[in-house]
Amino acid sequence: MRTTVPDTTIPDTTVPETVPETVLETAVPTTTFVPIVEVVGPSPVNLVGVGKDDGPDTAAAQQRLTELGFWTGDADGHYGFATTQAVMAFQKYLGLDPSGKLDQATADWLTVFPEKVHGTADDGTLVEIDKGKQLLFIIQDGKTIWAFNTSTGTEIAYSAPRRNSGGIDHGDAVTPNGVWKVNRERPDGWYEGDLGNIYRPKYFKGGVAIHGMKRVPNRPASHGCVRLSTAAMDFIWDNNLVPMGTPVWVHE
Repeated sequence: MRTTVPDTTIPDTTVPETVPETVLETAVPTTTFVPIVEVVGPSPVNLVGVGKDDGPDTAAAQQRLTELGFWTGDADGHYGFATTQAVMAFQKYLGLDPSGKLDQATADWLTVFPEKVHGTADDGTLVEIDKGKQLLFIIQDGKTIWAFNTSTGTEIAYSAPRRNSGGIDHGDAVTPNGVWKVNRERPDGWYEGDLGNIYRPKYFKGGVAIHGMKRVPNRPASHGCVRLSTAAMDFIWDNNLVPMGTPVWVHE
């Protein structure tokens, strides 16, 4: 069943906190004005619901998702993990069932939806993490450049053995709301943390980071970090989209 299109007219692991947390002076980015919205119009072709099949229909859907600002990787016609994540992000953005499958209802919305994706912030260059939508936005000069599916903290208290330092780790699995800054990072490959392996992390509050994972579901599932696909993290690193010092706004 379809849901109402959003009203666009209105505006893993814990590591020792060896670096002081950096909080911006401003409480939140400005949201006074309508965010910069780029109208791209409907798709020139009617897209077909293809489930999770490979082929030209998937390539057309990939091109359309990219046009709307949902990162899919290459438009190669392969319905892989990156495409599944992009479809899931589009479904979340419109309030559809975030299955990651390009069913006919999703294809219909993808065909007719006229606007490029946008976050809430209307100014500045930052990462915006919307815990309510479970989406991550890359915003440059007030304009959303890309949107990604993400999975934040479950907000369920946990106790788990530490893989590296021994003992038991206790936490609340909360991705903390606020405005922070990227203050440290690990550029190369996988890092074996106390609670699991994370990929090319960018830390913004103590041991809480934006990082890659092989599993990024459609719901909050982390110990507090912000999960993206490993391919998405490679894309972010390769294009220097989140350099050191980038503000990170977490809200719901």
